[in-house]
Amino acid sequence: MTAEQDVTQQVRCTVEGGVARIVFDRPERRNALGPPQRERLISLLAEAGAAVEVRAVVLSAVGRAFCAGGDLGLPKPAPPADGRPDRVVGATGPAVRSAQALIAAVLDCPKPVIAAVNGVAAGMGAQLALAADVVVASTSARFAELFITRGIVPDAAAAYLLPRILGLHLAKRLLLLGGDLSVTDAERLGIVHQVVEPDDLPAAADALAARFAAGPTVAIGLAKRLLNQSLDSDRVSAFHQEEMAVAMNVWTEDSAEGLRSFAEKRDPVFRGW
Repeated sequence: MTAEQDVTQQVRCTVEGGVARIVFDRPERRNALGPPQRERLISLLAEAGAAVEVRAVVLSAVGRAFCAGGDLGLPKPAPPADGRPDRVVGATGPAVRSAQALIAAVLDCPKPVIAAVNGVAAGMGAQLALAADVVVASTSARFAELFITRGIVPDAAAAYLLPRILGLHLAKRLLLLGGDLSVTDAERLGIVHQVVEPDDLPAAADALAARFAAGPTVAIGLAKRLLNQSLDSDRVSAFHQEEMAVAMNVWTEDSAEGLRSFAEKRDPVFRGW
């Protein structure tokens, strides 16, 4: 098996019934995502966002962990032979930007993204789950932010994302003390949509994906964009973005179908365009 084939098996994707199901399959590495796996996931999210037949995305994992974060077990490059030091300020930039690009790919995907968290989601894995639009989780799930306990500055957009999702003080508690969030607390805070037994997680994620896949895909995508932009926008900008989104959506077939079904007193049948 070539390295390229290996990566396609480690981050698998199937499309059925309007749903792109992306599965992390590196249980021996607790589904840690190194650069090749991140690049593949970013590409799959872009493809799902552009495909008319895809109307929802589900992220799930094989094994006991959702994602342990970045792959810290990668082989280290050989020391430079020309006398340069092993470590140079800024050398970590590409890896950090790769992790940031992964989180952005989830946030910017125009289709709703569901994270089905089956176990620990740590570091980058926690951010990946929390960047999703809806999280369903098993009773064994937890969200761990252990960067500081390893002497590492939080990355993968943690300092941007967590205050917006959890609030500033809880984000500080997790990131500065190196803590985790139980699935019970995550559900209480409204971060997790539904908690189910491990065996019921696939069905719960599929049911939610089917609901999204039957919805007005363009309107959902535009609403997602407005919501994600709202925390970084001033009022004038937010109102302008809302006006433009409404103007774009009003020309869709699903918008017309919504109005027809209301007038005809029936359930709408949305087609995704």
